[in-house]
Amino acid sequence: QVQLVESGGGLVQAGGSLRLVCAASGSIFSIDAMGWYRQAPGKQRELVATVTSGGSTNYADSVKGRFTVSRDNANNTVYLQMNSLKPEDTAVYYCNADGVKAGKWRAVRYPEVWGQGTLVTVSS
Repeated sequence: QVQLVESGGGLVQAGGSLRLVCAASGSIFSIDAMGWYRQAPGKQRELVATVTSGGSTNYADSVKGRFTVSRDNANNTVYLQMNSLKPEDTAVYYCNADGVKAGKWRAVRYPEVWGQGTLVTVSS
């Protein structure tokens, strides 16, 4: 019922920029927090950045000062502006929604919803 769709991934040279977009759909009433995680080849999935419905943000140390997460609550959309990209940023980026309330006739709470991922490749 509730789905997250990511877009904006691609190939970029080191030092370049990309903007990722994730839109939630499915009769959404509210989402407590939305954010981005990534998984590089041979590594575990890790947190990149999150933002609450009130606008509070949290970033991984490795991306602070380079990435910016923002959110449009009215459209249930979260963005990730990635600047000064490094080859180490290469990964599949996954959108996440935490504490989702959704439903056509009654509200149902979903603890977590994940997107399918979008690939970001940074060349040196």
